[in-house]
Amino acid sequence: MLQASKQWKWLACAKNNRLLVDLDQDMQLCTPYKLRQLTDAVLKEPNFSLEDAAFYQQVYQYLETFSLWNPAELCQIALNATAVKFHLKPVLAKSWFFHEYHGSQPSVEAVVKLCSQAQEGEFLIVDHSSEASVCINLSQHFQLDENLSLEQFEAIKVLNNRIHPVYIQQKQFKSA
Repeated sequence: MLQASKQWKWLACAKNNRLLVDLDQDMQLCTPYKLRQLTDAVLKEPNFSLEDAAFYQQVYQYLETFSLWNPAELCQIALNATAVKFHLKPVLAKSWFFHEYHGSQPSVEAVVKLCSQAQEGEFLIVDHSSEASVCINLSQHFQLDENLSLEQFEAIKVLNNRIHPVYIQQKQFKSA
């Protein structure tokens, strides 16, 4: 696991119009989040906070238990989740893209499935309230409808009645 460091820094890259994470080892992670989507605080390019580091580590260790992603992917997912959790401006729910969940077994995991009219995909719940959740797309590409899509790690807020559980045992069996 790439350990969070007080030398890590959030960078607002005007050239790429994206939020970067400077990992202080000649490595930078470019997030998919445009500068206009970010809070003013992160535009001042703060260091990685203790709160950022704790959430990053929590997400990394949680996802590691699924045995589905390699360490580099876990790091990338956890850093993007941290950026969304603490530095993305609030967004409105866009639940109309997704089918309601009518099952009797609610999701108890943070890795969930969302079903649009175009496809099904896995998402990570980054922030949760009683009515809605902010999720990031874990797929390379997720088609919302015939015109709109989400790239990997892009965030979307949905009502909780759109969240479907993922049956991890089946997924592990299929990918083995």
